[in-house]
Amino acid sequence: MARGRMKRRIVGVLILLLSFGGGWVWMGYDLFLKQPINIEGEQLIYRVAPGATLKTVAFDLQRLGLLDHPRYFTWLARLRGANRVQVGEYALEPDITPEQFLDKISNGKVVQYALTIVEGWTFRQINAALRQHGKILVTLTDAAESEIVKALGLAEQHLEGLFLPDTYLFPADTTDVAFLKRAHAALNMHLQNEWATRAGNLPYKTPYDALIMASIVEKETGAPSERPEIAGVFVGRLTKGMRLQTDPTVIYGMGDLYQGNIRRKDLQTDTPYNTYTRKGLPPTPIASPSLAALQAALHPNSGGYLYFVAKGDGTHYFSKTNEEHAKAVRLYQLKRAADYHSNPTTPTDQTK
Repeated sequence: MARGRMKRRIVGVLILLLSFGGGWVWMGYDLFLKQPINIEGEQLIYRVAPGATLKTVAFDLQRLGLLDHPRYFTWLARLRGANRVQVGEYALEPDITPEQFLDKISNGKVVQYALTIVEGWTFRQINAALRQHGKILVTLTDAAESEIVKALGLAEQHLEGLFLPDTYLFPADTTDVAFLKRAHAALNMHLQNEWATRAGNLPYKTPYDALIMASIVEKETGAPSERPEIAGVFVGRLTKGMRLQTDPTVIYGMGDLYQGNIRRKDLQTDTPYNTYTRKGLPPTPIASPSLAALQAALHPNSGGYLYFVAKGDGTHYFSKTNEEHAKAVRLYQLKRAADYHSNPTTPTDQTK
């Protein structure tokens, strides 16, 4: 009898002690859930490496002084059904709780970085921006154009104008190939959509012709609102068999020889892109056209204009006849035209 009572007392004490200890553990876990991770400063970027598990992440956070109880973190993951973590960079703000951080790494809510393709950029400028970004994984290095075309799986043989100007968000270590494929897909989608709804009687045989025109419109436009009028002028010239006579194509054909000014001899030097010496469109785009430029090229203003001259404020005066154009040149650029004719080494008068 005495021994039985003693055993029951020992069991009762053990149960009491376990209950008391379990209470402390539960209280500690509950406090762990409510307290933010130990972040110093405004934000910390934490990288989950390939092959990492919830356990390795938890103890790595402890090693970095960000988490006091890594086992609580693994318990939390089990309770939430989070079985794995996703590779990438994650932002830890000062008030982030362990539960919020677990949600990020288990659902792949990685930091998104941005890169903007600027309207009118050439592929050389796009490629330079990719190399300088820091979060883009460069794989193309000094690959030739034909190798890049092959890597991207493009049907076209030239890269110019094939990537839509926009701001793109992406996680760290996105490859340059993946970025360019995405920008090309965006360009192609908009080009096909605009082509499907294009105006009638346009002098283009293919969507690529329209892309070439859009690139010219992009480089010729100082005021965005004038894009349809600029496109209308060039469409009218193509329809009538006139030369486009647009300086940006000459500049593109000059390549590294262009030093900031176009001389008379440059206008007379024939290249595949010199629209003063050759009729029709140049062989490829000369820059990356914006969506607005694509829309203008495929929905130009049909006002009958064939000429335009810079007014000096970023806009142009548009004319239907050569006589009207000559008057506009005298009105807006008399001094510049006089300087040009008296000294052939000065820049062109920027009339079309």
